[in-house]
Amino acid sequence: MDQDRSPDLTPFEIDLTFEEARRRAEVVAALGPDWDPVAALEGEQAAYALLYSGLDAGQRRTYDMLVAAGVLPEGGPGRAPSH
Repeated sequence: MDQDRSPDLTPFEIDLTFEEARRRAEVVAALGPDWDPVAALEGEQAAYALLYSGLDAGQRRTYDMLVAAGVLPEGGPGRAPSH
């Protein structure tokens, strides 16, 4: 018997790769057959554009400052921050 292992303990192992794949499959199944990832992304992009539309000059300066500082992503495709 291994000296580092107590005789009262039962080894427990779990395959995290398998469990993550199972979890992802369950998420996709829960979304259902009508889920359209392209439409969902387009909806998110439209909501983002609407959120920052109609800003007055002061709000626009603040928005631009936050984008420059990397706090908010830039608008448009690929708007994720670089860090």
